[in-house]
Amino acid sequence: MGLFDKLVQGLAKTRDNIVSGMDNVFSGFSVIDEDFYEELEEILIMGDVGVRTTDEILEDLRVKVKENHIKKPEECKKFLIESIRSQMDLGENTYDFENQKSIILMIGVNGVGKTTTVGKLAGQFVNNHKKVVMAAADTFRAAAIEQLGEWAKRTGADLIAQSEGSDPAAVIYDAVAAGKARNADIILCDTAGRLHNKKNLMEELRKIDRIIDKEYPGAHRETFIVLDGTTGQNALSQLKEFKDVCDITGIILTKMDGTAKGGIAIAIQSEYGIPVKYIGVGEQVEDLQKFDSETFVNALFSVEPEEA
Repeated sequence: MGLFDKLVQGLAKTRDNIVSGMDNVFSGFSVIDEDFYEELEEILIMGDVGVRTTDEILEDLRVKVKENHIKKPEECKKFLIESIRSQMDLGENTYDFENQKSIILMIGVNGVGKTTTVGKLAGQFVNNHKKVVMAAADTFRAAAIEQLGEWAKRTGADLIAQSEGSDPAAVIYDAVAAGKARNADIILCDTAGRLHNKKNLMEELRKIDRIIDKEYPGAHRETFIVLDGTTGQNALSQLKEFKDVCDITGIILTKMDGTAKGGIAIAIQSEYGIPVKYIGVGEQVEDLQKFDSETFVNALFSVEPEEA
């Protein structure tokens, strides 16, 4: 199965939730009036597109309907797809870090699939002939250290770990030293997923930052937050909380194949302007895909790329 088909399959629940509802509105109305727009608004908000983003999409749709003298509701669909596409377009979504000596900090609350995502990324990078070091800096969860150990065996990436309860910054220090000594291309750092005490989290991340700045100032830096797509608007709240304590450069959305709330990808790109870098639509390493907003919208509406 190709990447596009995999994405189409993975977004099935979201499509059933959002797109089928839209199609019912397009076919159920004979005129484009306020009731028509209100029905579309309800479907988008229920699909976790968010109030602000929904307002912007529908405002853009109103303009397009007027400019193009659209009279029939069913003719609105392609313009609605265009509006969603434009809301999600943040320009070129670069992956420069793949071709530089890079350190990627992975942040996010417990349970979102952060450690698994670290392992999957390591697998992809190794498959692309990159030398990868993983840092097991989520030292408050013994299972996280063991989990990364399994991923190290499976992928061939190197693992730097200490015992449960160790200082996370000390693990990062060791990982940076090992990465430099082994001429690693990418150092992937798993971090603790605690948000209940923001002050501690902030101090921990600052300490990690200081160590990286001092020990490896020339490395390219990325901070990716992992969000569980099934949590919908709650994922936006987590993003806001973490954004207050660190500079997030990219988002990874997991479990998108198990949710009807895939509209959250539209809300995140539109409201925060932080690019979604990867999207998870299955259990396998290759199911964590690089994100492209146009491909996402095409897959969501089952529009074949050549038709788009």
